[in-house]
Amino acid sequence: MLAGAPLGNTGDASARLRDVLTSADVVAAEDTRRLARLARDLGVTVGGRIVSYFEGNEERRTPELVEALRSGAVVAVVTDGGMPSVSDPGYRLVRAALDAGFPVTSAPGPSAVTTALALSGLPSDRFVFEGFLPRSGSGRRGRLRELAAEPRTLVFFEAPHRIVGACEDLVAIFGADRQAAICRELTKTYEEIRRDTLGALAAGAAADPPRGEITLVVAGAPAGPPVAPDDDQLRAEVAGREAAGASRRDAIQQVADAHGLRKRSVYALVHENR
Repeated sequence: MLAGAPLGNTGDASARLRDVLTSADVVAAEDTRRLARLARDLGVTVGGRIVSYFEGNEERRTPELVEALRSGAVVAVVTDGGMPSVSDPGYRLVRAALDAGFPVTSAPGPSAVTTALALSGLPSDRFVFEGFLPRSGSGRRGRLRELAAEPRTLVFFEAPHRIVGACEDLVAIFGADRQAAICRELTKTYEEIRRDTLGALAAGAAADPPRGEITLVVAGAPAGPPVAPDDDQLRAEVAGREAAGASRRDAIQQVADAHGLRKRSVYALVHENR
């Protein structure tokens, strides 16, 4: 049983979630302390055995939970917020349970993905969820280059200490004019939605870094084939980024990324006749 937990506001908890917490034989929690706090806030008592189930022990604990299923136990998975298995523990157990022939169901609940998508003001009829971007700058830029031409709205999770770098890379690769929204602390006391162009959001994040849990929503690539920039435009873009404070090396790299060009080609163009 996958049990969707509130993102922050316990008023969003369903009656089924309460029933699951009180009736399941085993409750596998991403954070047992948060589970205890959630149960207290909901005024319920967890009736079964509580075990921790998080990224660090998920592989080891999954066989134990499958054995509990074999013994006839009802096993519930609860994460810190949202639906289990969506960039959270759960998928490994779902797959193992299905492979062992056990039924899997859910008590659905809130999702940061669809909540942020709906609040972003961006097209929501077709979208792509990419989870967390790679932690390294080079890995992140490589992933973004793969997504630069994606026409559907993009949804990412991002950590607060990486959001500035992620926004800067998005500007470099997607362009400063692409619409986006930074959604933080959804349903919580300090919920905030910043809607603007990527360029403006990047500048705002650098000046006032958003804190807490962040979901980033970015408009898809505009329809139609991209128009190749001419030499004068490329030179002007590099000069503009330099004027904004980037080093020449970084400005050249950013312009090359934005247009899918080789860095050495842009470098040669900028230094031509100098």
